[in-house]
Amino acid sequence: MTRGNQRELARQKNLKKTQEIHKGKRKEDSLSASQRKQRDSEIMQQKQKAANERKSLQAGAK
Repeated sequence: MTRGNQRELARQKNLKKTQEIHKGKRKEDSLSASQRKQRDSEIMQQKQKAANERKSLQAGAK
């Protein structure tokens, strides 16, 4: 008759696991889809520019 206790322990374990999973998720930043797309595009362009600069520096060093 310990089945009820097992269920309760399983519920607690599952709750803890889901909280840890959702802990790192970013919250809704109240941007529209197009605004979010524009922001992400700018970030990716900056990353690409930095990668290209690193690549050219490495090629120049060889």
